Amino acid sequence: QVQLVESGGGLVQAGGSLTLSCAASGRTMSSYAMGWFRQGSGKEREFVGDISRSGNTRYADSVKGRFTISRDYARNTVSLRMNNLKPEDTAVYYCRAQKLSPIVDDYWGQGTQVTVSS
Repeated sequence: QVQLVESGGGLVQAGGSLTLSCAASGRTMSSYAMGWFRQGSGKEREFVGDISRSGNTRYADSVKGRFTISRDYARNTVSLRMNNLKPEDTAVYYCRAQKLSPIVDDYWGQGTQVTVSS
């Protein structure tokens, strides 16, 4: 049974920084792409960024240049470093592990709240 557990959320002032972590257990995630999504109140869940099995990263335009995703294969974790936070970054942040071959495998964490005050 794979579990993803996010941590590191909290309340921060605009312009501040936070680092979220996602710890995977039950299986090594080295063959999975790991991603971060977020869902603001009353909004749909949206893509924040992801990191491939080989370490390539992609980001949503709204966070490009401010957020950085990294992964630690040995610790089976993925992190999201968020700098220059804005009130519009307020959301529940979710970690996702996904593999598309040879079969589709998809896991989500329970989410961690990030609140950015103005």
